[in-house]
Amino acid sequence: MPELPEVETSVQAIQKFKKQNIESIEIFNPNLRWRVDSQDFQKLHGKKVLNITRRAKYIMINFGEFDILIHLGMTGTLRITDKYSNLYKKHDHVELIFETEKIIFNDPRRFGSFHFISNLENHFLLNSLGPEPLSKQFDGAYLFNKIKKSKSPIKNALMNQKNVVGIGNIYANEILFDAKIRPTRKCKTLTKKENMQIVESTKKILKLAIKAGGTTLQDFYQPDGNKGYFKIDLMVYDRAGKYCLFCKKEIIARIIQAQRATFFCKKCQG
Repeated sequence: MPELPEVETSVQAIQKFKKQNIESIEIFNPNLRWRVDSQDFQKLHGKKVLNITRRAKYIMINFGEFDILIHLGMTGTLRITDKYSNLYKKHDHVELIFETEKIIFNDPRRFGSFHFISNLENHFLLNSLGPEPLSKQFDGAYLFNKIKKSKSPIKNALMNQKNVVGIGNIYANEILFDAKIRPTRKCKTLTKKENMQIVESTKKILKLAIKAGGTTLQDFYQPDGNKGYFKIDLMVYDRAGKYCLFCKKEIIARIIQAQRATFFCKKCQG
């Protein structure tokens, strides 16, 4: 699933459509996680894009009084093509057509979503989200106070979007390896210093991943068609049975937490 770095990379790639007028919106298949209402989107024809931003794992395209909210889901991608290109790919769902180019939303597994919103602040997908991990609000004191009474494993807490947004399975593994914290540690056992280290590692790993263009494993591609290259820098994720790249002595272990694969080094994350 695309996580914060992949979504941020997509947002950066479509910034060139800011201040452009959207000529029309074509909906080929409305069947996503929530059915796309084609009548609502017709209200945006001829409207100017005022801003393109990200909140958590959501892409937001603002037209003033209205917004488009996009979630890439498990396998969703955006791609940019020439306006007059008639190349249709299987699982293309929506086209946003501009003066010379268009943005196409493709989602094979249909877990993504495409929303027309007139009240962004109170939307049910956004109104209970935690702070952005790269913001000043997300610091060691915040994280310590937020999870100090929790019996949940720290990896689960990092992936809880009410605690902090944008972190999924890949980056939770990488963050905790960088912080030298075992993913199974219960939140309430973590010291203030350890929480500070987790926050520092979070910001470090996410910034590196954004700079590299995200992580390509099976499904993620940038809107220009390029792959994300952070995969070459992954230290533990999907490296079960291989020697740790840091200590070079321990084999990377793999366990299941909350139905998701967890990878860690028993020596480095003791």
